[in-house]
This record gives sequence, C-alpha cells and structure tokens, in this order.
Amino acid sequence: MDEVILRQACAADLPAIRTLIYQVGINPLGLNWRRFLVAETQAGEFIGCGQLKPHFDGSMELASLAVVPAWRGRGVARRIIQQLMRNAPRPLYLTCLAHLGAFYEKFGFRVLGPEEMPPYFRRLYWLARLAGKFLCWKLLVMKAD
Repeated sequence: MDEVILRQACAADLPAIRTLIYQVGINPLGLNWRRFLVAETQAGEFIGCGQLKPHFDGSMELASLAVVPAWRGRGVARRIIQQLMRNAPRPLYLTCLAHLGAFYEKFGFRVLGPEEMPPYFRRLYWLARLAGKFLCWKLLVMKAD
C-alpha cells in the first residue's frame, strides 16, 4: 500500500470531509471536524476519514467512516478504525448497513438486539427499520466492549 498518513483533522479539512460523506451517502449530521481523524497520502491528498461521536445518552459512536472510491480495498478504513479505537472509551457503538456487519466484526464489534441498545441507537434503529421496509435495506447497531 502506498504510504498513508493518519492525523487529527483541522478546520481546513471540513469541506473535504463533507464532500466525501455526501459522496458515499452516509449520515451528514454531526460533522464536527474536531472529532475527526483523516487519512491522506504523502502528497497531502485527502483519502478518508472517521470520527468518534458522543451522544446525549452518554454513548460513543464510531461514525462517519468513509474512504474515497479509488482507495478502497487498500487498508485505509482498517487503519482509521484501529487508530480511532485505540483510545476510545468502551463500550463503543456503530451503525452500518447489514452487508458491512462482518467487516466490523473483525474489530470486535457484535450485532445488538434492540433491548441491548442505548436510547439514541434504539430510536435510530426503529426509525431505520421503518424506513428500511420501503427502501429495502437493513441497519445494524453494533457494539465493541
């Protein structure tokens, strides 16, 4: 893999973060650049990001994980996840589409039932379940201890 550099985001990264989040079609809410880790090439090209996002109920989420299409399959997401998880409080939660569940299991996440979810994720789960009936997708809520 070409050399990838991970670093804390700065204010100047926010436009690239927003663009990538919209490009990959994930939740664009709560994009506070101060919580983001970014991946870039040695030449300074922005190639991915992720954040640890706190919620009102005290839960912490691994969120906004995205890699530009040309860099997928090259270990960028894995490195972002590992770095974010290194000092993250536990438990750590995430939401993902069902087909991505096996990927996150490699990092110690497991799928939760609604009764195991903190309030924020339980509400999101039920809303997504309702929407998923019409959009033909399933959302998972996962947890790493």
